[in-house]
Amino acid sequence: MRLLIVEDEAIIRRDIRQQLEILGYQVVGEASTGLESLQLTQQLQPDLVLMDIGLGAGMDGITAAQTIRAKHALPVVFLSAFAADDILERAMLAEPYGYILKPFTERELHTVLQMALYKHQMDLREKDMALRNRVILDNLASGVLTVSSQGVVASCNRGACEIFGYTIEEMVGQNLAMLIPESWRDGHSRFMQQDASELVNRVICHEREVEGLRKDGRTFPLQVTVSRILVAAQLSYIVILSDISMRREAEQTIENLVFFDELTGLPNRRCLLDRLQQAIVSSTRSGQRGALILLDLDHFRRINDTLGPAFGDELLRQTGGRLLACVREEDTVAHLGGDEFMVMLEALGVSAQPAAIHAEAVAQKILHALNQPYELAGRPYLSSASLGIVMFDKNAGGFDGLVKMADAAMYQAKSAGRKTVRFFDPDMQALAVARMALEKDIQRGLDQQEFVLHYQLQVDAHGSPRGVEALVRWQHPVCGLMMPGQFIEVAEDTGLILPLGHWVLDAACQQLSLWATQPHTANWTMAVNVSALQFAQDDFVHTVAQAVARNGINACQLKLELTESMLIDDLPEVIDKMRRIQNLGVSFSLDDFGTGYSSLTHLKRLPMNQLKIDQSFVRDLLADPDDAVICQTIVALGHNLGMQVIAEGVETQGQRDFLAGIGCDAFQGYLFGRPLPPEALLSFDNPMRDEHPALLE
Repeated sequence: MRLLIVEDEAIIRRDIRQQLEILGYQVVGEASTGLESLQLTQQLQPDLVLMDIGLGAGMDGITAAQTIRAKHALPVVFLSAFAADDILERAMLAEPYGYILKPFTERELHTVLQMALYKHQMDLREKDMALRNRVILDNLASGVLTVSSQGVVASCNRGACEIFGYTIEEMVGQNLAMLIPESWRDGHSRFMQQDASELVNRVICHEREVEGLRKDGRTFPLQVTVSRILVAAQLSYIVILSDISMRREAEQTIENLVFFDELTGLPNRRCLLDRLQQAIVSSTRSGQRGALILLDLDHFRRINDTLGPAFGDELLRQTGGRLLACVREEDTVAHLGGDEFMVMLEALGVSAQPAAIHAEAVAQKILHALNQPYELAGRPYLSSASLGIVMFDKNAGGFDGLVKMADAAMYQAKSAGRKTVRFFDPDMQALAVARMALEKDIQRGLDQQEFVLHYQLQVDAHGSPRGVEALVRWQHPVCGLMMPGQFIEVAEDTGLILPLGHWVLDAACQQLSLWATQPHTANWTMAVNVSALQFAQDDFVHTVAQAVARNGINACQLKLELTESMLIDDLPEVIDKMRRIQNLGVSFSLDDFGTGYSSLTHLKRLPMNQLKIDQSFVRDLLADPDDAVICQTIVALGHNLGMQVIAEGVETQGQRDFLAGIGCDAFQGYLFGRPLPPEALLSFDNPMRDEHPALLE
């Protein structure tokens, strides 16, 4: 430690220096006057100053110490032969770190110096902590106030200043009431006067929403939490507050968006559903019929592609205005999204035919209005629409069913050449009803565990089985065994593919676990198809990890098959999800390669382990040179990217030999076996056994 000695008597300075050096301290300087002590302190920057109080003529030690403490914040220890009360009282003004009376022993001097240094270090630590706390408070988005028990603001952070519009100097020392609107001040006064009351206990540490008052006189919503604290037996409060003006505005905006379309200002799908439900209830009482008219703008994409989205938005806004002009005030015009609008007509009459005639008349009026020229940003533009009508009465089904019927009628209008109107006819209705019935039947089949897995062998270049692909079937109690083509599309459209896909993954892992106990199947891999909706779920990685852990399988034997179309959106997120799944040990196969997006830029970035040549290329590769070249290209591409290549749909020996000749690694198809239940698969007598004895090893 580096010390400066300030003492006017040279002999005493020498003795003190010797004592300090014996104790292991470094004396960096000696001063005999107060002025000299200031100069040496500035020049030498000691760690501590030993200051005699009586320095003869001129500046005394107390004044010198005060000046040093003000400029350098150094610890000062007084040396004095005087202990008079008035001297001690003056010495306190310099905030000394110690006071030692002459004469003193080395031990006394050492003890005082060590205590002084310890106190100085504690003071520095407290200052650092206070500074750090101030920085933290000032960088909080929330406002923080400390308030005395009398309601006076003791401190505030920068966030509170920004919220209310005051400076720190303007807020500190003022009553908190200045931040509270007049209508809230009585409640605040009662709060401050009844600190121990039940009213206050209900407020303390509970988040509340109140009104605040800015410096400019504007009121605004505040979220406030109040806590009690006791410091040196003095009660005060910490108030944490947030300006929730923007949140309130956002909530109002969201509330509007719940029922109204932001672009056109028209009711949206949710609002239309609510009004349709009311209309059906009204129809039940009155017997009146209504109609839904679904319309789609013809070639709408063309305007976005040629003129830009801003022109498309303007066309949608003008379309909404024209639709409103075509209907009665009690009717509803809704924007369903994109270029789709729906008009709901109520109270068209109790008889079916007049109601339908009325609905068609309105539809024709709409058709004519939308065929008139538009002006978009000063440019003339011609558009048209295709309309589908579905009638409803008290027996109407759900909203989704009616929309599907109207949608079918609208597409019939498009098929008829566009710019026209079509009613939903009974045949189309029967098809829609059948589709809805199938949706319910799939749900029932899932509940009753009617779905099963069949497995198709995948063999290597030597004909030895290396794994299987799991393929879902539906063992329907009435229709018998149903193939995926009979139900997968509906499952995907309705979201039922999620529980179905979850079951397929788990059932495949169960089978893989069973096969692991049998020597001839222990090393087989299991390929499982994953739907786009299934892969897009936020918890898909967790779902895969759970299936692996729950069934106790070797994750390296599980292979997930994805299609190209699933992988073109948000590529970084797709890659991240695939990497996390691969970290579990699971591999990926790109199914139907060549039939989808087929971007080499995407392919080289995707962490794929295998490419699967689509059966459409395999089927005619011996007769179609183009297919043969495509197969060769896929094999070479896959190998160059470090992937294995498997061909599906291999049905003849010639196809297999050609593919093997170009380096294809694995094969799947009827040549090696049809998809079979697990018990039938292992006992299947394959006709290739004689040519490839290793086939069913």
